[in-house]
Amino acid sequence: MTISRRSFTIGLAALGLSACENAGRGQVFASRSDSALPDDLRPQANGAYDTWVAAFKTRARGQGISDSTLRRGFAGAGYLPGVVKRDRNQTEFSRTLEDYLAIAASDERVSKGRAAFARHRDTLRQIETRYGVAAEVVTAVWGLESFYGERRGNVPVVSATSTLAFDGRRGAFFEKQLIAALKILERGDISASGLNGSWAGAMGHTQFIPTSYQAFAVDFNGDGRRDIWSDDPADSLASTAAYLAKSGWQSGQKWGAEMGTPAAGSATPVSVLQPDAGGPRFAVFRNFQAIKRYNNSDNYAIGVGHLSDRIAGGGPIQAKFGPDKYGLTIDDRKALQQRLTARGFDTDGTDGVIGPNSRKAIAAYQQSVGLSATGDPSRALLDRLS
Repeated sequence: MTISRRSFTIGLAALGLSACENAGRGQVFASRSDSALPDDLRPQANGAYDTWVAAFKTRARGQGISDSTLRRGFAGAGYLPGVVKRDRNQTEFSRTLEDYLAIAASDERVSKGRAAFARHRDTLRQIETRYGVAAEVVTAVWGLESFYGERRGNVPVVSATSTLAFDGRRGAFFEKQLIAALKILERGDISASGLNGSWAGAMGHTQFIPTSYQAFAVDFNGDGRRDIWSDDPADSLASTAAYLAKSGWQSGQKWGAEMGTPAAGSATPVSVLQPDAGGPRFAVFRNFQAIKRYNNSDNYAIGVGHLSDRIAGGGPIQAKFGPDKYGLTIDDRKALQQRLTARGFDTDGTDGVIGPNSRKAIAAYQQSVGLSATGDPSRALLDRLS
């Protein structure tokens, strides 16, 4: 495939890790009802967009899209200003692995993953038998991409991809996604009203972009449709396994393991990684590269691998991470969040990850006591709050 999922993304998260980074596949929404959409993700009048759509339809017909599909696909579709806003406001930045794993393999994501695995054990084992990809790994991708189906996205894909194609910043790429989305309708895998996803057009339980859907999606339950949008995740999970299998997954081999654990010696490592200076080291095997075909990020691949180990009953990372650039450990950062929240400066969680909400709370507290409102954590701030 010439367009990888990573070329589609700007950062991690789903990624389904919408709490973790500004994922290129976009922030997904916990609710799937159309009423949950903010106003800027509803169609708004735009004459230039309408002119672009008219010209696009001529190009689409030349690629085999029927008039009937074009009518169904664009019925109710329109320009979404919020899509452009989100695309323009994306910021490429990297989190430490410690921060990444604090969200990717949080206690909640692990417990929900074990419960999801138990509910769908038979289907996942059948998928593993057919494609050779470990059931826990497929479950972990599901967890990172959409929080086990809770955040699949409810933005109409035709509106989203046509808006981004018209906008032009990545116009050629998104026109290919729009064509692929219309071919999904042409084939009958989903109705026009059901063709929904993230603001940038990624779809289903494991957030396939339309071209990846065309290349890898499968009809696992045999109903004649490759339905990754259904509440039944079978086709989505099997499609993810098919993607990984075609990306070089080796059946029976682990993704990797933390150095110093018995699993680290289970195969010859491709390399040894230490994403955070002074932090844990990981022996990674060939299957690590297959996960990176899904999202070309070391943190993402370690996140999937470690979450899969936790879902299978494994424990947390054994080695300690060092202090951050502010001299704070993750326990220090959790304590800071707890103390701020107790003082009425809500950090919207106490996971030890200093993100936008925590910085906003820090700045508000600093301002309230006459300090410079930098929003930066510090040992002095932690001590002041004790």
